[in-house]
Amino acid sequence: MNLFYTPVINSLTHVLSEEESKHCIRVLRLKEGDTIQLIDGIGGFYSAKIIGTNPKKCEVEITETKKEYGKRTHYLHMAVAPTKNIERFEWFIEKVTEIGIDEITPIKCKHSERTIVKEERLNKVVVSAMKQSVKAYLPKINEMISFEKFIEKDFSGQKFIAHCFDQPKQSLKIGYQKNKNALILIGPEGDFSKTEVSLALKNNFREISLGKSRLRTETAAIVACHTINLLNESEE
Repeated sequence: MNLFYTPVINSLTHVLSEEESKHCIRVLRLKEGDTIQLIDGIGGFYSAKIIGTNPKKCEVEITETKKEYGKRTHYLHMAVAPTKNIERFEWFIEKVTEIGIDEITPIKCKHSERTIVKEERLNKVVVSAMKQSVKAYLPKINEMISFEKFIEKDFSGQKFIAHCFDQPKQSLKIGYQKNKNALILIGPEGDFSKTEVSLALKNNFREISLGKSRLRTETAAIVACHTINLLNESEE
């Protein structure tokens, strides 16, 4: 499948971006009359026929349209403290996009070792992962924000915080209600501080466990994402 991302499709004919045109014509060497697929990042999945082979402005004709392609029954927002090694954070972004996520917010915590992220780079990662996994919805990447400011934001759904402190916690797979929106906080490599956990609880977050193992930040985030998606796919 030759799949291309094009965020605005509002007519039966469409011109791919210069980057996607180059990939289509010069890299894949597709020709006039060939069929390709398009995604717009907001649920649209399209079949199209190439009608113009300019490597900077490849023109296509839409032949089939599917709306809300692969739409899920829930909305998943994850707020994660970026790792010191940015490649590990980008790997998390890539994998949760493949699994299924709607929104990601980098958060700055007391024990954070990274306080700056490049949103442009992260957006390139999610676009690539969206195309690779044949998703039609592009996850939203937010600007980095402090933990204190983030937890005061409104969210319509269940709110969870995962941490490693030895105190009573419920497993995410038990605490989460199927088909409900979810917001999950994952801390830095040094974990959340006790003050941050207390502050989250005051803002109606619930403490959760992601299993018996002590997980790296990016691993914990992927486990949480996969758990929510797996529970929503269950027929029981």
